[in-house]
Amino acid sequence: MLRVNEIFYSIQGESTRAGLPCVFIRLTGCNLRCAWCDTRYAYEKGEDLSIRQILEKVAVYPCRLVEITGGEPLLQEKTPELAGALTEAGYTVLVETNGSLPVAVLPEAAVRIMDIKCPSSGESEQLLMENLEALRPDDEIKCVIADRMDYEWAAALIRENRLEGRCRILFSPVESRLMLSDLASWILEDGIHVRLQPQLHKTIWPGEERGR
Repeated sequence: MLRVNEIFYSIQGESTRAGLPCVFIRLTGCNLRCAWCDTRYAYEKGEDLSIRQILEKVAVYPCRLVEITGGEPLLQEKTPELAGALTEAGYTVLVETNGSLPVAVLPEAAVRIMDIKCPSSGESEQLLMENLEALRPDDEIKCVIADRMDYEWAAALIRENRLEGRCRILFSPVESRLMLSDLASWILEDGIHVRLQPQLHKTIWPGEERGR
């Protein structure tokens, strides 16, 4: 059984698949308390569902792209099994994790999206560095950036660990804290090979929190 906060069908707002229809499985629970968290409602509430029940709920939607998210999905022991069951059922599976728990437990077919926490989040020291070695070309790193200090920290992490070209890297500004144009200028000035990305779902559904 897995504790599930919500399952919903929406437009992917982040990652290199932004703009595509996607079914989201939001699992309950998180081990971090980030300053910029927009899913605090997923910390505790949810219902216990079997993998079979989850697959039945996902199958209702006309979509073959699924993201397992949270909270922190890797807190739940059965998450790798759920990801495997979805891939066996023919879905493209994304797993978004905060990078504080080992990602190598996930099946090979699952795309790992590691949401690396920058200093302004208050949780940057929780990154499990061994996860950077487990990333593959189709995996993704996402850094949500609030200010220049966050940017410089993220850029140094990328360069010091030689991540450019090893996986897909996305930098997004914190909504209402950093102008997209400022982040774009820093990226261009540095010549760092990352993708600039606004959080699309916040543009489509401003002010909405759940099921977006």
